[in-house]
Amino acid sequence: MCLYMKNKVQPQKTDKDLWREKSIIEYAYLVKHIAARFALRLPSSVFFDELVSAGSLGLIDAVDKFDTSKHVSLKTYAQYRIKGAILDELRSMDTYSRSMRKKIQDITRAVKAIEDQNGSPATDEEICKELGVSLEGYYDMLTQIHGASVLSLDEFIRTKKNDTYSKISFQAGIQGQQNPADCFDREELKFVLAKAIKTLTQKEQLVVSLYYYDELTLKEIGEVLTLTESRICQIHTAVLVKLKTRLQDYFN
Repeated sequence: MCLYMKNKVQPQKTDKDLWREKSIIEYAYLVKHIAARFALRLPSSVFFDELVSAGSLGLIDAVDKFDTSKHVSLKTYAQYRIKGAILDELRSMDTYSRSMRKKIQDITRAVKAIEDQNGSPATDEEICKELGVSLEGYYDMLTQIHGASVLSLDEFIRTKKNDTYSKISFQAGIQGQQNPADCFDREELKFVLAKAIKTLTQKEQLVVSLYYYDELTLKEIGEVLTLTESRICQIHTAVLVKLKTRLQDYFN
């Protein structure tokens, strides 16, 4: 019996199985690379291995769902799926305390009240006045919010069908499986988002571009703009709160 088991012929792997294994091994380096970029933006309480674990699942998912008729390339698709999986993991950690969420809500309400009243983008000074805090106090709030957890534009992209965060990142959604209705929604959302970004100051727009398009870290952006990393953190957080406020009407 033992001899039979030893000599038993194992089923041969199909071409698809071999391609799957080869692809996962070939693009495994992307997981650590992307996780490392995230780690640079996160507090020390988030373990690197957790990011790698989530990203690995994203890579496997990308390989299993890759469709040459719908996706540009496996590498590009895998990058988006890995990022989406890591963002989902970070969202599930829910590191915001109740007091931190209140600060976000207070700033969001202040921005909305100012912009509804004036019909123009809210300035830092106007926000401070609405909140009843000093400029230094407002910047401290932004720093605390940013330091509490990773902040991403994806966090403010909600589905149109309900009030929960999308389970895939905004960018991954653009590259994922499409049907005509989803494609229209994505194009409409991109238009609304682009319009909202245009209302930001030139410096704020540059931070968005360098952070999300060029994927620079906040420290690297500070070196480009000759500002401290702390100040870039504040600008980035303020940008996200402002964009969230301007996108609320669209999702409602």
